[in-house]
Amino acid sequence: MFSPTAPPSAPADIQALYTEHHAWLVDWLRKRLRQGDNAADLAQDTFVKVLGKPERLKDINQPRAWLSTIAKALVIDRTRRDRVERAYLDAIAHLPEPLVPSPEAQMILLETLAKVDALLDGLPPKVRKAFLLSRLDGLGYKDIAEQLGVSLRSVESYMAKAIRHCYLATL
Repeated sequence: MFSPTAPPSAPADIQALYTEHHAWLVDWLRKRLRQGDNAADLAQDTFVKVLGKPERLKDINQPRAWLSTIAKALVIDRTRRDRVERAYLDAIAHLPEPLVPSPEAQMILLETLAKVDALLDGLPPKVRKAFLLSRLDGLGYKDIAEQLGVSLRSVESYMAKAIRHCYLATL
């Protein structure tokens, strides 16, 4: 269980924000999530993000709108991670026991998959599919064009877009 006050090391303005809006944020998240116990965790994660951006507080006119924006992004991230985790666990469930990765390797793989998924988020579906077919399945551009029903030139364009997107996302 946690206390409705911020940690003593938090600057006074963050502590005030936490004290004034934490309960509201937990209630707001509970109304939007199926599992209420996740609401408290996500509220805490939201304030952890706030702790990483204390300079932004002075420019915030609507703290609840700002907090809800941060919380929405965290909900999307968690939903994406849960989806990737379910797909990964389904995939390894069919492996023979000796081939199942160790729990440590599974955690590393899940973190990596979640990062890749987040990195590719926002790409148009065909661009994303072309990139994954190339990088994960090892298909050549001609095979990708056939599978997607597009021209070779389109695949080249898709790959250029995907690579540029990934590069810019890592800056």
